[in-house]
Amino acid sequence: MSDQSNALDEPPAPPVSHSTIVYLGPVAPHWEIRCTWGDEQVVDEFRTRVNARLLLLPRHDPQFKRNKERVNRDAERELIQLTWDLGDEDEEQS
Repeated sequence: MSDQSNALDEPPAPPVSHSTIVYLGPVAPHWEIRCTWGDEQVVDEFRTRVNARLLLLPRHDPQFKRNKERVNRDAERELIQLTWDLGDEDEEQS
């Protein structure tokens, strides 16, 4: 059996923390990353990467959708549960 198939058979690891990314509005900085619970050091490192992707990027910018997906993948790799608060309930569910 290969290592890859073993990884697929294992249940997903539990999250180590939870963060909420909040859209602050059209005036920069646009984003705030809040640690809800868990390992603050992991979230601090994650916050640095998120800010590099989103800091000066408003949610209506075409680049936002691509960077949001990158942030989601990064959170998944780091076992961080992530919630987006875009200030618009319709967009939060998408």
